[in-house]
Amino acid sequence: MSKENTPTPHIGAKYGEIAETVIMAGDPLRAKFMAEKYLENPVCFNEVRGMLGFTGTYNGKRVSMMGHGMGMPSIGLYTYELYHFYGVKTIIRVGSAGSIHKDLHIGDLVLAQGACTDSNYADQYNLDGMFAPIGDFDLLRKAAEFCEQKDFNYKVGNVVSSDLFYRENPNTKGWMNMGVLAVEMEIAALYMNAARSGNKALGILTVSDHILTGEVTTSEQRQKTFTNMMEVALSLI
Repeated sequence: MSKENTPTPHIGAKYGEIAETVIMAGDPLRAKFMAEKYLENPVCFNEVRGMLGFTGTYNGKRVSMMGHGMGMPSIGLYTYELYHFYGVKTIIRVGSAGSIHKDLHIGDLVLAQGACTDSNYADQYNLDGMFAPIGDFDLLRKAAEFCEQKDFNYKVGNVVSSDLFYRENPNTKGWMNMGVLAVEMEIAALYMNAARSGNKALGILTVSDHILTGEVTTSEQRQKTFTNMMEVALSLI
Protein backbone atom coordinates (compact mmCIF):
# COMPACT_ATOMS: atom_id res chain seq x y z
CA MET A 1 0.00 0.00 0.00
CA SER A 2 1.36 3.41 -0.94
CA LYS A 3 -0.44 6.44 0.51
CA GLU A 4 1.65 8.87 -1.50
CA ASN A 5 0.07 7.54 -4.69
CA THR A 6 -3.26 9.17 -3.82
CA PRO A 7 -5.10 10.78 -5.43
CA THR A 8 -4.57 8.54 -8.45
CA PRO A 9 -5.13 9.50 -12.10
CA HIS A 10 -8.52 7.75 -11.89
CA ILE A 11 -9.71 8.33 -8.30
CA GLY A 12 -9.74 11.85 -6.89
CA ALA A 13 -9.93 10.85 -3.22
CA LYS A 14 -7.16 11.42 -0.73
CA TYR A 15 -6.03 8.54 1.46
CA GLY A 16 -8.53 8.04 4.30
CA GLU A 17 -11.56 9.31 2.37
CA ILE A 18 -12.53 5.78 1.26
CA ALA A 19 -13.73 3.18 3.78
CA GLU A 20 -12.13 -0.26 4.16
CA THR A 21 -15.29 -1.81 2.67
CA VAL A 22 -16.49 -0.65 -0.74
CA ILE A 23 -19.71 -1.73 -2.48
CA MET A 24 -19.28 -1.28 -6.22
CA ALA A 25 -21.62 -1.21 -9.20
CA GLY A 26 -20.85 -1.01 -12.88
CA ASP A 27 -23.15 1.97 -13.36
CA PRO A 28 -21.94 5.01 -11.34
CA LEU A 29 -25.57 6.18 -11.15
CA ARG A 30 -26.41 2.96 -9.33
CA ALA A 31 -23.66 3.77 -6.85
CA LYS A 32 -25.16 7.25 -6.41
CA PHE A 33 -28.64 5.73 -5.96
CA MET A 34 -27.35 3.34 -3.29
CA ALA A 35 -25.49 6.06 -1.43
CA GLU A 36 -28.51 8.37 -1.36
CA LYS A 37 -30.89 5.57 -0.39
CA TYR A 38 -28.88 3.77 2.28
CA LEU A 39 -26.02 5.91 3.62
CA GLU A 40 -26.13 8.51 6.35
CA ASN A 41 -24.29 11.72 5.47
CA PRO A 42 -22.79 10.48 2.18
CA VAL A 43 -19.89 12.56 0.88
CA CYS A 44 -18.77 12.34 -2.74
CA PHE A 45 -15.07 11.46 -2.95
CA ASN A 46 -14.77 10.96 -6.69
CA GLU A 47 -16.11 12.49 -9.88
CA VAL A 48 -13.12 11.78 -12.12
CA ARG A 49 -14.35 10.45 -15.50
CA GLY A 50 -17.87 10.44 -14.04
CA MET A 51 -17.07 7.37 -11.92
CA LEU A 52 -18.94 8.56 -8.84
CA GLY A 53 -17.88 7.44 -5.37
CA PHE A 54 -19.36 8.20 -1.94
CA THR A 55 -18.46 7.50 1.69
CA GLY A 56 -20.95 7.54 4.55
CA THR A 57 -22.21 5.34 7.36
CA TYR A 58 -24.69 2.48 7.48
CA ASN A 59 -25.94 1.40 10.90
CA GLY A 60 -23.03 3.31 12.38
CA LYS A 61 -20.41 1.58 10.22
CA ARG A 62 -18.33 3.43 7.66
CA VAL A 63 -18.75 2.22 4.08
CA SER A 64 -18.06 3.52 0.57
CA MET A 65 -19.99 3.03 -2.65
CA MET A 66 -18.50 3.54 -6.09
CA GLY A 67 -18.95 2.74 -9.78
CA HIS A 68 -16.47 0.50 -11.55
CA GLY A 69 -17.51 0.74 -15.20
CA MET A 70 -18.00 -2.08 -17.69
CA GLY A 71 -15.64 -4.95 -18.33
CA MET A 72 -12.59 -6.45 -16.65
CA PRO A 73 -10.11 -3.74 -17.70
CA SER A 74 -12.28 -1.11 -15.98
CA ILE A 75 -13.04 -2.97 -12.74
CA GLY A 76 -9.48 -4.26 -12.72
CA LEU A 77 -8.10 -0.73 -12.75
CA TYR A 78 -10.37 0.66 -10.03
CA THR A 79 -10.16 -2.31 -7.67
CA TYR A 80 -6.37 -2.47 -8.03
CA GLU A 81 -6.09 1.15 -6.91
CA LEU A 82 -8.57 0.65 -4.07
CA TYR A 83 -6.77 -2.42 -2.73
CA HIS A 84 -3.20 -1.20 -3.25
CA PHE A 85 -3.37 2.56 -2.71
CA TYR A 86 -6.40 3.24 -0.47
CA GLY A 87 -6.18 0.44 2.10
CA VAL A 88 -9.49 -1.16 1.07
CA LYS A 89 -9.91 -4.65 2.53
CA THR A 90 -13.26 -5.78 1.10
CA ILE A 91 -14.98 -5.08 -2.21
CA ILE A 92 -18.51 -6.30 -2.95
CA ARG A 93 -19.75 -6.01 -6.52
CA VAL A 94 -23.49 -5.65 -7.03
CA GLY A 95 -24.48 -5.93 -10.66
CA SER A 96 -26.70 -7.37 -13.33
CA ALA A 97 -26.28 -10.64 -15.17
CA GLY A 98 -27.83 -12.67 -17.93
CA SER A 99 -29.22 -15.98 -16.73
CA ILE A 100 -28.36 -19.19 -18.56
CA HIS A 101 -30.10 -21.39 -15.98
CA LYS A 102 -33.69 -22.55 -16.38
CA ASP A 103 -34.57 -21.78 -12.75
CA LEU A 104 -33.12 -18.24 -12.58
CA HIS A 105 -35.41 -15.48 -13.80
CA ILE A 106 -35.69 -11.67 -13.72
CA GLY A 107 -34.97 -10.34 -10.23
CA ASP A 108 -33.45 -13.57 -8.87
CA LEU A 109 -30.04 -13.37 -7.22
CA VAL A 110 -26.77 -15.11 -8.01
CA LEU A 111 -24.02 -15.33 -5.39
CA ALA A 112 -20.83 -15.86 -7.38
CA GLN A 113 -18.88 -18.63 -5.69
CA GLY A 114 -16.48 -18.64 -8.63
CA ALA A 115 -15.98 -16.86 -11.93
CA CYS A 116 -14.99 -18.55 -15.18
CA THR A 117 -13.75 -16.26 -17.93
CA ASP A 118 -12.79 -16.03 -21.58
CA SER A 119 -10.36 -13.22 -20.71
CA ASN A 120 -6.57 -13.44 -20.58
CA TYR A 121 -6.50 -11.22 -17.46
CA ALA A 122 -4.60 -13.90 -15.50
CA ASP A 123 -1.73 -13.97 -18.00
CA GLN A 124 -0.05 -11.16 -16.07
CA TYR A 125 0.64 -13.52 -13.14
CA ASN A 126 2.86 -15.89 -15.16
CA LEU A 127 1.21 -19.02 -13.76
CA ASP A 128 1.96 -22.54 -14.98
CA GLY A 129 -1.73 -23.35 -15.38
CA MET A 130 -5.25 -21.95 -15.16
CA PHE A 131 -6.21 -19.88 -12.12
CA ALA A 132 -9.71 -20.44 -10.65
CA PRO A 133 -11.00 -17.08 -9.29
CA ILE A 134 -13.25 -17.57 -6.25
CA GLY A 135 -15.06 -15.31 -3.82
CA ASP A 136 -14.41 -15.01 -0.11
CA PHE A 137 -16.13 -17.90 1.67
CA ASP A 138 -17.04 -15.99 4.83
CA LEU A 139 -18.76 -13.26 2.81
CA LEU A 140 -20.45 -15.90 0.63
CA ARG A 141 -21.75 -17.86 3.61
CA LYS A 142 -23.14 -14.75 5.30
CA ALA A 143 -24.76 -13.59 2.05
CA ALA A 144 -26.47 -16.96 1.58
CA GLU A 145 -27.71 -16.93 5.18
CA PHE A 146 -29.18 -13.45 4.69
CA CYS A 147 -30.92 -14.55 1.48
CA GLU A 148 -32.45 -17.46 3.41
CA GLN A 149 -33.66 -15.15 6.18
CA LYS A 150 -35.24 -12.77 3.67
CA ASP A 151 -36.63 -15.60 1.51
CA PHE A 152 -34.89 -14.20 -1.58
CA ASN A 153 -34.80 -16.53 -4.57
CA TYR A 154 -31.09 -17.14 -5.16
CA LYS A 155 -28.50 -19.63 -6.28
CA VAL A 156 -24.83 -20.04 -5.40
CA GLY A 157 -22.38 -21.15 -8.05
CA ASN A 158 -20.22 -20.30 -11.03
CA VAL A 159 -20.68 -17.32 -13.32
CA VAL A 160 -18.75 -16.53 -16.48
CA SER A 161 -17.09 -13.13 -16.85
CA SER A 162 -16.94 -12.39 -20.55
CA ASP A 163 -14.82 -9.85 -22.38
CA LEU A 164 -17.46 -9.59 -25.08
CA PHE A 165 -21.04 -8.33 -24.95
CA TYR A 166 -21.62 -8.68 -28.68
CA ARG A 167 -20.03 -12.02 -29.53
CA GLU A 168 -19.65 -13.20 -33.12
CA ASN A 169 -20.06 -16.89 -32.26
CA PRO A 170 -21.61 -17.33 -28.79
CA ASN A 171 -21.18 -20.66 -27.01
CA THR A 172 -23.78 -20.31 -24.30
CA LYS A 173 -24.59 -24.02 -24.41
CA GLY A 174 -21.00 -24.92 -23.52
CA TRP A 175 -21.12 -22.88 -20.31
CA MET A 176 -24.59 -24.24 -19.52
CA ASN A 177 -23.27 -27.79 -19.85
CA MET A 178 -20.67 -26.96 -17.19
CA GLY A 179 -23.33 -25.76 -14.74
CA VAL A 180 -22.56 -22.05 -15.04
CA LEU A 181 -25.48 -19.94 -13.79
CA ALA A 182 -25.12 -16.57 -15.49
CA VAL A 183 -23.02 -14.33 -17.70
CA GLU A 184 -21.54 -10.99 -16.59
CA MET A 185 -18.37 -9.04 -17.39
CA GLU A 186 -16.32 -8.18 -14.27
CA ILE A 187 -16.17 -10.62 -11.35
CA ALA A 188 -13.21 -12.72 -12.50
CA ALA A 189 -10.92 -9.66 -12.53
CA LEU A 190 -12.25 -8.55 -9.13
CA TYR A 191 -11.53 -11.98 -7.61
CA MET A 192 -8.04 -12.09 -9.12
CA ASN A 193 -7.17 -8.63 -7.79
CA ALA A 194 -8.47 -9.64 -4.36
CA ALA A 195 -6.42 -12.83 -4.38
CA ARG A 196 -3.24 -11.11 -5.51
CA SER A 197 -3.54 -8.35 -2.91
CA GLY A 198 -4.56 -10.70 -0.08
CA ASN A 199 -7.97 -9.10 0.38
CA LYS A 200 -11.66 -10.07 0.20
CA ALA A 201 -14.26 -9.84 -2.55
CA LEU A 202 -17.72 -11.11 -3.43
CA GLY A 203 -19.98 -10.69 -6.44
CA ILE A 204 -23.75 -10.46 -5.91
CA LEU A 205 -25.79 -10.35 -9.09
CA THR A 206 -29.40 -9.76 -10.07
CA VAL A 207 -30.75 -11.43 -13.17
CA SER A 208 -31.59 -8.61 -15.59
CA ASP A 209 -32.27 -10.74 -18.64
CA HIS A 210 -32.56 -14.39 -19.61
CA ILE A 211 -30.44 -15.39 -22.54
CA LEU A 212 -32.56 -18.48 -23.19
CA THR A 213 -36.10 -17.08 -22.84
CA GLY A 214 -35.55 -13.49 -24.00
CA GLU A 215 -36.75 -11.90 -20.72
CA VAL A 216 -35.31 -8.37 -20.37
CA THR A 217 -35.38 -5.28 -18.14
CA THR A 218 -34.87 -1.57 -18.84
CA SER A 219 -31.77 0.43 -17.86
CA GLU A 220 -33.88 2.40 -15.34
CA GLN A 221 -35.06 -0.83 -13.71
CA ARG A 222 -31.47 -2.05 -13.46
CA GLN A 223 -30.39 1.26 -11.93
CA LYS A 224 -33.11 1.71 -9.32
CA THR A 225 -35.10 -1.45 -8.59
CA PHE A 226 -32.55 -4.19 -7.96
CA THR A 227 -32.52 -3.47 -4.23
CA ASN A 228 -32.44 -7.04 -2.85
CA MET A 229 -28.80 -7.48 -3.84
CA MET A 230 -27.99 -4.11 -2.26
CA GLU A 231 -29.52 -5.25 1.02
CA VAL A 232 -27.51 -8.46 0.87
CA ALA A 233 -24.31 -6.46 0.32
CA LEU A 234 -25.11 -4.11 3.19
CA SER A 235 -25.75 -7.07 5.51
CA LEU A 236 -22.06 -7.94 5.09
CA ILE A 237 -20.76 -4.59 6.39
